[in-house]
Amino acid sequence: MFANTKLRLLALSAATAVMMAAAPVDAQDFVFGWNPRSGDVWVDQRLGDINQYGTRYREPFIDEMTRNYAAPRDLVSDLLVRQRWAPGDVYYACSIAQQIGRPCRYVVDEWNRDHGQGWGAMAQRMGIKPGSAEFHRLKKGFVPTYDRWSRPIVLDADLRRAYPDRHVDHHGRDGHAVLRGDDHGKSNGASHKKASSVHTKSSVKGKSSGSSGKGKSAGSSVGKGKSGGKGNGGGKKG
Repeated sequence: MFANTKLRLLALSAATAVMMAAAPVDAQDFVFGWNPRSGDVWVDQRLGDINQYGTRYREPFIDEMTRNYAAPRDLVSDLLVRQRWAPGDVYYACSIAQQIGRPCRYVVDEWNRDHGQGWGAMAQRMGIKPGSAEFHRLKKGFVPTYDRWSRPIVLDADLRRAYPDRHVDHHGRDGHAVLRGDDHGKSNGASHKKASSVHTKSSVKGKSSGSSGKGKSAGSSVGKGKSGGKGNGGGKKG
């Protein structure tokens, strides 16, 4: 009987954790509420999405801040847990700090002292003006972060010009390019490789599962193709 009760409690705890992870993040969950006012609609949307990611996948979010934005792990953890900062605010504070060559803690202290006018005004006080090269770099910084998280990202017109060679798998409803990826990948400090946008048909037949030909198979099959030359027949499409 005791064992059954314990199992039911464990199942209830697991179900509660899943429900909490799937629940939307509300502004009242954060100490400052949520109204970023960066001065750029695209940036505001991405920061809101980072709230969702950082709340659901806290450790990969912390890893990203520490490995790629030079933020102390204890600072990021304290901001998220004890001070109840929104992950989007943490990200933007550390991203601005990286752009101006200051520690993340410096921007955090400034935001704590005066955040009434939002991130747009804060960035300007830090020397990052709207439309400037510094602000453009600030926006571009979202893309490699999302890549490391294997998270889809919608590029606005400005960023599509900055990343003209990005591989696009499909288009979003708004007509903007969407980069494919798993929405809960862990940050591992390594960016995804750019995929080629040119697809070619391969006529090479190799000795692999479901194909016939001469060659050796050791994890990936190498065979002779009829079109001449040797090709890899390890299940990869050209």
